[in-house]
Amino acid sequence: MNYQTVEYFIREVMLSFKRNNWMALASVLTVTISLFILGMFFIIILNLNQMASNLESQVQISVYLKNGLSQKETQALGKKIAALNGIETVKYVSKAQAMERFQKQLGDQKYLLTALDNTNPLPDSFEITVENPNTVKDIAEKIQSFSGVDTAVFAQDVVEHLFDIARMIRIIGFSIMAVLAGATIFIISNTIRLTVFARRREIAIMKYVGATDWFIRWPFLLEGVLLGFIGGIIAAFLLNITYTALTEKIYHTIAFFPLIALYPFLHYVALSTILSGIAIGALGSTISIKRFLKV
Repeated sequence: MNYQTVEYFIREVMLSFKRNNWMALASVLTVTISLFILGMFFIIILNLNQMASNLESQVQISVYLKNGLSQKETQALGKKIAALNGIETVKYVSKAQAMERFQKQLGDQKYLLTALDNTNPLPDSFEITVENPNTVKDIAEKIQSFSGVDTAVFAQDVVEHLFDIARMIRIIGFSIMAVLAGATIFIISNTIRLTVFARRREIAIMKYVGATDWFIRWPFLLEGVLLGFIGGIIAAFLLNITYTALTEKIYHTIAFFPLIALYPFLHYVALSTILSGIAIGALGSTISIKRFLKV
């Protein structure tokens, strides 16, 4: 492909944009909105999966002890728990340590504890990790039956519900993405179809004098790619701003929330968004030109 040919293709694309500027703007906006919504669903799904995986990898049993146990009884209970099959670690947490942790979690809001009037309602406990997360339920039920144990709780149910929610959002999200992608392709193909229709006689003449299908197709393909690229750039920029703002807001409220770190995650999101825009634009233009090449 020589310089004159490339110059011709670029000139044709610019001329088409000038002739159909409103439709081109509508196509760019449609691509932007579609890719932004698609990107937000993608980000939400990935963060839910990250959250679920994080919880599953840290599944532990919290064993809260009854009040009034002596130090000897507490130590004996700890040894009994550690002797169970499948137990990885057993860590004792006193009432004082539990309160100190709670104060750190509250951060600037620890003033709320003044209502307790220096009393500590938190119980002594054991924090237990297991070798296999799938055995948590059975082990927790055994520990619950031990004398001196008030209650044994674990986060397995939370993880399961979280995966259910992630699965539902994934199905709904992909369905919406498919609809939006279809609408975007339809609008882009119709935008380019206007240009193709206006030049249908010129296309027919070019075919008769020996122009190849690809020579005719390139300007329209580049037009679709450019529409998708511009829409993808804008959508990636909006996704970057939105996710950054949401992350700062969530971390300000819940500092330990397991969100995916901004970078390099946003770089991958931006690249995927732009490439998706280009692919949608190319597909839309390919659909619009196909039947006019049959002369």
